[in-house]
Amino acid sequence: MSERENRVSLTIDVTTPSVARMYDWFLGGVENYEADQRACKRVLDIAPEIRQAARSGRGFLQRAVQVLAKEYGVRQFIELGCGLPAHDNVHQVAQRVDPRSRVVYVDADPTALAYGRTTLQENANTLFLHADMRHTGYVFGHRNVQQLIDFREPVAVLMVSVLHCLADEDRPDGLVQGMAGSLAPGSFVAISQLVCGASAVRDAVGMVMQEETCGYWGRVRSEEQVGAFFSGLEVLPPGLGDAAAWRSGSVTAPPSSGTCVEWGGVARVPPGPAGL
Repeated sequence: MSERENRVSLTIDVTTPSVARMYDWFLGGVENYEADQRACKRVLDIAPEIRQAARSGRGFLQRAVQVLAKEYGVRQFIELGCGLPAHDNVHQVAQRVDPRSRVVYVDADPTALAYGRTTLQENANTLFLHADMRHTGYVFGHRNVQQLIDFREPVAVLMVSVLHCLADEDRPDGLVQGMAGSLAPGSFVAISQLVCGASAVRDAVGMVMQEETCGYWGRVRSEEQVGAFFSGLEVLPPGLGDAAAWRSGSVTAPPSSGTCVEWGGVARVPPGPAGL
């Protein structure tokens, strides 16, 4: 895929809610607009716990980076669908462990682009790429990414709070498997997304998000559906579950069937068919 074929908008539309800006609002950020806030409040009317789920996902991201950098020696990270900068971004967490850690941020949202290049490209070891996260071949093959990331060595790919933005037609399972298959053995994948055991709640949230974002949304899934994303990968302890509890030192109560939570875990790419 060429730069011309990487069709991502450069126009910021403040009248149509953006998932990236809605996520910013849920996290307590200020880089969002009235349309984003209205859409968030409609979602919270259905599932008020989604605000906390977004914050749980952010904490999971930070802990996953910390664990991978400190305990597994990972020094290369690619965050797909990074959204707008927030407190303690990936490069800040990783570079506290080792200043030489290299981080690539990827997002198609034009607001994320505007703030990403000014805030996230903080030093020579960080890069923001304006691209569609679904096109991992384009992302991994981009000349700027190739200059920063050595794909012969382990890489951690972070897909946190983003796969619910992809419809089933986008084959998020195939995206994960294809991406993992292109990484060196010993690489890692961190995944979380919104899940809910009640189909009525999943459908209601999906209807609002589809309507508000003009179709830039996938769906809330079940735990079983998200668990399938990890097929062929070696899931790290403590396994898959509520992102709020992953390596947090606390135990969370099992959610009721109608509650939305951020759910996932971290897995390693093994040698063989799932790796190079």
